[in-house]
Amino acid sequence: MDRRTFLATGFATAAFGAEALAQHADHLPPLKEAQPSPAPYSRLRGGDFVHHLEPEQEAQRVFDSPAPEGPQGRWFPRAPLPLPRSEMAWATAWASRMHIVGGYGEGRVDRAYHHVYDPDRDRWFDAAPLPRGANHVAVAADAGRVYALGGFIQQNRDPDTNAYAYDVATDRWSAIAPLPRARGAAAAVVLDGRIHLIGGGGAPVQERASVGWHEVYDPKTDRWETRKALPGARDHVGCVAHDGVIHVVGGRFNTFEYNTDLYHAYLPDRDTWEERSPMPTARSGHGLVVYRDRLFAMGGEAGILQEGVPRQAKVFGQMESYDPKTESWQRHAPMPTPRHAVGATVLGDRIHVAGGGVVLGGSLQSAVHEAFALD
Repeated sequence: MDRRTFLATGFATAAFGAEALAQHADHLPPLKEAQPSPAPYSRLRGGDFVHHLEPEQEAQRVFDSPAPEGPQGRWFPRAPLPLPRSEMAWATAWASRMHIVGGYGEGRVDRAYHHVYDPDRDRWFDAAPLPRGANHVAVAADAGRVYALGGFIQQNRDPDTNAYAYDVATDRWSAIAPLPRARGAAAAVVLDGRIHLIGGGGAPVQERASVGWHEVYDPKTDRWETRKALPGARDHVGCVAHDGVIHVVGGRFNTFEYNTDLYHAYLPDRDTWEERSPMPTARSGHGLVVYRDRLFAMGGEAGILQEGVPRQAKVFGQMESYDPKTESWQRHAPMPTPRHAVGATVLGDRIHVAGGGVVLGGSLQSAVHEAFALD
């Protein structure tokens, strides 16, 4: 079945028996359980397992935030990922399950992994892999589908236009209309049934410059349209939709040497952007979620790589939140394990942060999975 026939006929819905792992939704297919990783970390070069960090790697961790103190909350460990991963470029959730797609792992940067986490059982499962492996794939979920858009084929460069939709009910991927312009490390977010793809890193490979492109995919027509570009082209941003507004926070201009604290809000009815109060800790590769009507940002990285050697390296554990009503930030208990390029989403009344890099750059992946809750 070709792409347009597939979209015209819709995603099939099937009924499954008692073995189906339905969790806050009907008709979810049974997935194979994936055992937790035997080690918390692994190296990109060679894919070797690592059981602890060296002192110089530990020294990259940063926890202090300049934001005013807020309720601290608490972090607690959850089931580790089936294998150490990073540079997935975020995560998404549907039917109260977290989906993490693509990224670095087992010594390669073009993986097609697709892991699904069930918080009620504290277990991970293997779902259908991406049709083509990539890193820094933008993901979003809506109406029973998980969308995977763009990504890099080489390490943090060489973007493609691939776009796929995963049918949660049948555990199958299908191609949708490709991106109008190739990019990776973009942000994908759903608003009013459409998927907005914002920012990212483009071509050519030698430059891999940040872009401010803003394109919108309509699943009903399988078409892309252009919207007003993000002010200040950047990639590795945090992005969420809340109360009819898209929020883009932080990110980098080309590299993590040029992180920003910029915060822009997109108003769809006016097709325009407004600047909001900047994030206290300038960073990129951080997670951003909506939790209890606030925007929570966690993790990220900053520093300089000179011929592969990290300088002024920082991997952030900071947890900072923003109240859209008062336009103010505050800090909370930091992540016990600072990471960047994480999979972060809200399941129930907890923020889950899985995987990510534990040192500057992509040399060391993590299977660590921690959850946060306010008391």
